[in-house]
Amino acid sequence: MIMNRIRIILAEKNLTNKWLAEQLHKSETTISRWVQNKNQPSLNQLVEIAKVLNVDAKDIIETTLVK
Repeated sequence: MIMNRIRIILAEKNLTNKWLAEQLHKSETTISRWVQNKNQPSLNQLVEIAKVLNVDAKDIIETTLVK
């Protein structure tokens, strides 16, 4: 299963969903869904998120094994 770490990275950097939404020109609802892992951003969006957050795109993705 693939999950994202956007919530964790935002918290580590003391940033908000609203800030990320403004940077990406997305709605806060969209960001909230990503942060809660209800929806996943596309690969292109992950790359853009990584640029905005100044992290490697690989650091946003977390894979877990489902048994």
